[in-house]
Amino acid sequence: MTRPARSDPARIPSQNDHVRPGPAPWPRRPRHSVPGWTVVSAGLAPIVATGGWLIADAVQPASYSPIRKTVSVLAGHAGTDRWIMTGALFLVGGCQLLTAAGLVGVRVPARIVLAIAGLSSIGIAASPEPVRGSTPQHLAWTALGAVAIAVWPAFAARRAPPRPLILSSYGCAAVTAVFIVLLGWLVIETQGGDDLGLVERLFLSTETCWPFVVALALQQTTG
Repeated sequence: MTRPARSDPARIPSQNDHVRPGPAPWPRRPRHSVPGWTVVSAGLAPIVATGGWLIADAVQPASYSPIRKTVSVLAGHAGTDRWIMTGALFLVGGCQLLTAAGLVGVRVPARIVLAIAGLSSIGIAASPEPVRGSTPQHLAWTALGAVAIAVWPAFAARRAPPRPLILSSYGCAAVTAVFIVLLGWLVIETQGGDDLGLVERLFLSTETCWPFVVALALQQTTG
């Protein structure tokens, strides 16, 4: 009786040996981290905005009331040392444009809306109010910028992981609701309210902070 030949473990595989390849692994999706300069530009925007109106308020005559008068008056032709607030508005707009360019962790529509807010800030600075009244250009840029920065959190919501709580659909909806309430309060005050300047400053300083919060959260999540 013939025994079957045993395979030699030391035998070198030949070309006749067929090896079935296993399934190729799926390529990992790259995780893009927010650049550090984006976090810096996002953080500078609220600092420059708030610092701008604080310094500009300090150099105004005693007749100026920051509770009643708007920031636009500080940058307008009726303001004392108007270059302070004008320069701040230009810088805020530039910071928002840089942030929109580097905020790779959010969708393209969110970055476009933030860029619109930045262009609006530059437009406000480039079309100052006259001594009395306002101009259609100034009002248009002001309205566009206010709406853009108020609804921006809704566009910044992330659908794909990693997704921080503040960038979830519920988190962004809650923040947007608060910003819309502030915007509505601001619109009401424009109809002869006594606290227009106070509400505008609260609106400006609060809502320019949110891109920094988003940039910082994305950097910590994807970094």
